[in-house]
Amino acid sequence: MTIRILLIDDHTLFRSGIRALLQRQADFEIVDEAADGVEGIKRAKQHRPDVILLDLNMPGLSGLDALQLMVEDLPDSAVVMLTVSEEAEELATALRSGARGYLLKNIETEALTSAIRRAATGEPVISEAMTAKLVQQFRAPCPPAAAPRAADAPSLTARERDIVRGLVRGESNKEIARELGVAESTVKIHVQNILKKLNLASRVQVAVYAVEHGIAAT
Repeated sequence: MTIRILLIDDHTLFRSGIRALLQRQADFEIVDEAADGVEGIKRAKQHRPDVILLDLNMPGLSGLDALQLMVEDLPDSAVVMLTVSEEAEELATALRSGARGYLLKNIETEALTSAIRRAATGEPVISEAMTAKLVQQFRAPCPPAAAPRAADAPSLTARERDIVRGLVRGESNKEIARELGVAESTVKIHVQNILKKLNLASRVQVAVYAVEHGIAAT
């Protein structure tokens, strides 16, 4: 299967380098590129790519603003932030807004191509260096009156909570299935049910929600 990719970044040299790198992959097709958020949204609607690599900080319409519009209008496209920003708050905002992933621009070539393939299949992709910051961001103490409680979340079964904890650890369906001693297809069904119960769009959003509401620790 060919993975159709759109590049959105305001740095021409960076876009050229990424394009050259990705075009070496037999299963990748670069459908187009854009230098800002407004043009990126236009090209995304035109091509409806499988994966959109989106810069965070751009002049005019920012990557986060563009992300929110893309997620709303293009639910079948996986938007992956590709940025230099290591700010935990921007990572958290991107994931809450529906990004399928958050990768740093210093990522190794093999890791980037693997992440794109995983994102295209629906898996969340986060640079390893950002994982600890993600957990720290959502486990930061809250004021007592606003502290989230697991009881506030929709009811999840014991098995669903086991799977949610695997999602928080960033594990794939196969890894979760191996740990729980069940079929990978069973985990997939549970994940779909969890998304429906929590009214969320992605595995990354489930992981964020779980940490915020204390589900990950229960």
